[in-house]
Amino acid sequence: MREEDLEKLSFGPVPSRRLGRSLGINNIPAKVCSYACIYCQLGKTLHNQIERTSFYSVEDLISSVQKRIEASKMKNEAIDYLAFVPDGEPTLDINLGKEIEILRKFGIKTAVISNASLIWQKEVRQELCKADWVSLKIDAATEAVWHKINRANKNLKLEAIKQGMIDFRSEFQGFYATETMLVEGVNDTKEELNAIASLLQKIRPTKSYISIPTRPPAEEWVKSPKEDVLMMAYQIFREHGLDTELLIGYEGNSFAFTQDPKSDILSITAVHPMRKEAVEAFLQKADSKWNVIDELIREGKLLELKYDNHVYYARKLFYDKK
Repeated sequence: MREEDLEKLSFGPVPSRRLGRSLGINNIPAKVCSYACIYCQLGKTLHNQIERTSFYSVEDLISSVQKRIEASKMKNEAIDYLAFVPDGEPTLDINLGKEIEILRKFGIKTAVISNASLIWQKEVRQELCKADWVSLKIDAATEAVWHKINRANKNLKLEAIKQGMIDFRSEFQGFYATETMLVEGVNDTKEELNAIASLLQKIRPTKSYISIPTRPPAEEWVKSPKEDVLMMAYQIFREHGLDTELLIGYEGNSFAFTQDPKSDILSITAVHPMRKEAVEAFLQKADSKWNVIDELIREGKLLELKYDNHVYYARKLFYDKK
């Protein structure tokens, strides 16, 4: 694999609201997923599938991560987790379990952030059990809302996913997180929130996160619920005995500089759009000027987006390489 392609398999470390500072692992090409969530920060799903396959060689992925770790150490950049947060659903990678096992040699905890769509498969649960920290998505508990917000692959069954999440609780010994993304007018009614909370009672996660869209979504009409609705959701979850935390704040600007700024900006924004102030802080840390961003935009590699009164920068997934 070419060096520039190898770089795309990992990024960061980046600030995470849940994991401290995580080095991201991009084990899925853009945008291969089993869902087509209306709020996805990576845009619309290009290849919707549930068949697990090999996308990259295990050797290339591990090599990319190792280089990031070494570069981070040279810059004294801390890494709390090696996190699978790719351009699609990480459990679609048939090599996931093997990759987690090999990554143990670096002595850093591993995390997987999944949409839970394949958790009904025993082999997927077994592979996720190898990680230290796992987050599973549960945005809806009823069929109609599930299809509206997650737009799942037609061959998926919500009831099977629910049971898989419950079964995973008795199999997994690590930190079991769930995340519920709330979208105004879609899954934020009192009835749906109570249904989700009742399901979470059966799943018994270590912690239940409630989040809102904080970056440009796949569908422009997607909006965050009002504050009173968020408070209602929090209270409903707490009333069901759940250790609940709101993920509604900005994660910060402490992105790591490990290589040349152009390469790092493209690697990070491929899966983690950055707010303008984060880019400014990053460039200052890298002793670089804003013309780096201007050049990337002019070359058609970086996009400037506006969302919720903030300016974001995201990598354009497909562009002409010259």
